[in-house]
Amino acid sequence: MAFKPTKLTDVGMKKTFAVEGHAPSWLPNDKKWRLVWNDEFDLDHLDGDKWNYRLCYWGYPSPTFTTEGVEVSDSILKINLVRDGDNFRSAHLQTGSNTFDLPPDKDRTGFWPFGKKLPAKFMHRYGFYEIRCRLPRHSGWHAAFWLQSPSIGAHPNPEYAGVECDIMENYRQHTDGEMICGNGWGGYGSEGKWFGHYSFPYAETDDGWHYYAVDWSPEGYIFYADGKLVGSQMAPECPVSKVDQFILVSTECHGYHRVFTRRGEAGEAGFAGKPVSELFDAYPDCFEVDFVRVYDVSY
Repeated sequence: MAFKPTKLTDVGMKKTFAVEGHAPSWLPNDKKWRLVWNDEFDLDHLDGDKWNYRLCYWGYPSPTFTTEGVEVSDSILKINLVRDGDNFRSAHLQTGSNTFDLPPDKDRTGFWPFGKKLPAKFMHRYGFYEIRCRLPRHSGWHAAFWLQSPSIGAHPNPEYAGVECDIMENYRQHTDGEMICGNGWGGYGSEGKWFGHYSFPYAETDDGWHYYAVDWSPEGYIFYADGKLVGSQMAPECPVSKVDQFILVSTECHGYHRVFTRRGEAGEAGFAGKPVSELFDAYPDCFEVDFVRVYDVSY
């Protein structure tokens, strides 16, 4: 995956108090916005009406995905790094699902991208997607805020199959001092294409809280961090999804990798590898989320 280095640019975004009693949003001031979906994590548990857990990867239970380690208190979601002996796990939350989130049928039919899916809790097309979060303090695992289509790769035109929109990934934060955002499409095999993610310098804030967002419109994608412009990926150079997509707030431990087998080959598909040594130094650690919000343009 290629990266395009960039710097944050002040474009005069507007601080807007959209939810009473909660932190403001940073919204582009060239449009009028209305809040259409949000989670302020005001319950004392994860809201099951809004979120699913991703537990499988390519149809096999992942050794690093879990329902453990998720806490909600004082209007903050905490996704904790979970240690079990020499193994590590962390939660992967989503408002929808893909076909590879479930094991394939025993006869290997109905698999990605046309198989069964968990019922979606929320899917949406276009709008401004924003998270306010505190990132993990250590390397060995990473956090992400992104959008995915349940039909990604199902059609040669990503306008109709959807894209993966990575609004924020911090897996280079502790090694290179950089954050990542950008799009990919075409699925996750040899047909997958990556437009070229932006990398931008990570800068700590006084209280550790950060904002990451994307403005997804029919014209393209504009990425923001901490109320400043990161960059844009616009049509026609970058395909723009025209289908509903779901939100993911995820973490992932490094070191495990998926093992594929072809029909007729010996061996069994699943997972291999072991946790990277950095995880032993990272534990305990957590990814904290203050809110996730989705806005539409108000005409």
